[in-house]
Amino acid sequence: MRCFYDPGYYLPLPPDHPFPMDKFPRAAAMLREAWPEVRVEPAHPAPMEDLLRVHACGYLALIEAGTLAQRARQRLGLPHHPRLLHRSRLETGGTLQAARAALTDGIAANLAGGTHHAFPDAGLGYCVLNDVAVAARALHAADPALRLAVVDTDAHQGNGTHAIFAEDPRVATYSIHVGRNYPAKKEPGDCDVPLPRYAGPEEYLAALDASLRPFLHSVEPDLVFWISGADCHEADRFGQLRLDTPSLRERDFRVCRALREVAAPLVVLYGGGYNRDRVHTARLHAQSVLAAASIWEILPTGPPKSAQHLRCRTGEPPGVPG
Repeated sequence: MRCFYDPGYYLPLPPDHPFPMDKFPRAAAMLREAWPEVRVEPAHPAPMEDLLRVHACGYLALIEAGTLAQRARQRLGLPHHPRLLHRSRLETGGTLQAARAALTDGIAANLAGGTHHAFPDAGLGYCVLNDVAVAARALHAADPALRLAVVDTDAHQGNGTHAIFAEDPRVATYSIHVGRNYPAKKEPGDCDVPLPRYAGPEEYLAALDASLRPFLHSVEPDLVFWISGADCHEADRFGQLRLDTPSLRERDFRVCRALREVAAPLVVLYGGGYNRDRVHTARLHAQSVLAAASIWEILPTGPPKSAQHLRCRTGEPPGVPG
């Protein structure tokens, strides 16, 4: 199982910023610690020609120059940084590389990605580029007949992804999320499963079981992007769900079993995660990757029985404040 990563996924943010940029190096370190055989390959920036299949040239220029209007910057939620566009291109390139690897190997992961709020001409909710859309359009440039599915279990609806693919029958979108949560304006997808605020494990898992398999079997995809999302955890700042750590692990296993049943190659992506314990956010992302690897029988002994066993025993990753 190839996992794609680059230290450039980490970008320094102000100390009080709510986006836990440190989750990327921490989760990568945890995966290497828990799974020494993991094959981590370097991510490369997505080519500009691939970005332009989705994103407006003028929008990309504003991000690079740091000249977004104040309202647009507030909606994005990230301050300007000289490397912001490059960092986002790296993350998007990792998703594209993972998609191509999955078509060859059956499964792959980007140790980031799932930036599902980005629209062609606007970034929202910490999402600068829509990595899944860029990867999908690049794949379709090579093989227009590919049937793709986006399975989004992040606590927030992937409004940007839904909007981009609204008129594209080759891409089917599924999202299980809190109905009355960000984004305020939802975009219609092929299968939306809105949940009440603060739904617990029993309600969440029942809704997942009732909706995901029928969606997958109706689509019969040639490739699936799974945006896992760690923000369904009860201690998340923004998710508004009540899944504890074992329940989130159970969610991962149920999703991966359903995905394995349709025998489609799988791309695993992180999505959001804003746990009050920043280190635990990284653990939850790593847990999702390990769950997928175990269901695909790459980890014959199974992942650690608890996310608490996922530790950086070698200390903090480089560039991450303690």
